[in-house]
Amino acid sequence: MKPLIQLENLVKTYQSGEVEVRAVRNVSLVVEPGEFVAVMGASGSGKSTMMNTIGCLDRPTAGRYLLDGVDVSALDRARLADIRNEKIGFVFQGFNLLSRTSAVENVELPMLYARGAKSPRDIRARALAALAMVGLADRAEHFPNQLSGGQQQRVAIARALCNDPSLILADEPTGNLDTRTSIEIMGVFQKLNDSGITIMMVTHELDIAAFAKRNIVMRDGVIVTDKPVERRHFAAEELNQPTAQPNAVAAA
Repeated sequence: MKPLIQLENLVKTYQSGEVEVRAVRNVSLVVEPGEFVAVMGASGSGKSTMMNTIGCLDRPTAGRYLLDGVDVSALDRARLADIRNEKIGFVFQGFNLLSRTSAVENVELPMLYARGAKSPRDIRARALAALAMVGLADRAEHFPNQLSGGQQQRVAIARALCNDPSLILADEPTGNLDTRTSIEIMGVFQKLNDSGITIMMVTHELDIAAFAKRNIVMRDGVIVTDKPVERRHFAAEELNQPTAQPNAVAAA
């Protein structure tokens, strides 16, 4: 089976005035289908830059990036947009839902922009199925202001699922949530990963990274740690524990 993600000596350099900033330095990485990877590191470590490249939101300065066997390093903007819509689902810290649009209509949006768009009936059916996957079948017609933060993030996850992506990229998906709700959301991600969906997640929180199967730590643009972990399984009884602040990744 070919890797889903393959980075080969990836370099990303930015120009800040007269100073050249090497955000990512010759990073090589392979992620196989079905993995659940947490990427950690202090601000400026290069993790967000690397994830932006994996999400086809940015281009590498040097090196190669293969997504599902396709070298996307030099594709034009139109093709990159197609790949983002067809192969990658995004989940952000801020939910990014349209406030005057129902949950099911928010989930439908990526399908409206997909190549070979389906019929309205098929789009609605797929959106409802995605909401059911994240436990929100009974909230389809609710607007974001009628939903809790955790429910809004579930809608965002359903939206990421609607085009059957090969990969879900989650950027601090629990950053705006309390501890109890964060555990619930990680339970949703584990369920999706157990169904075969590949997930890469940026997080500052060690407690959240523990729900993944593999932890990567970046510092100064390079990967300093990459190891499998004995993952923390979601358990409903955890939701009854007192709220505590999660442990953040050390800045050093």
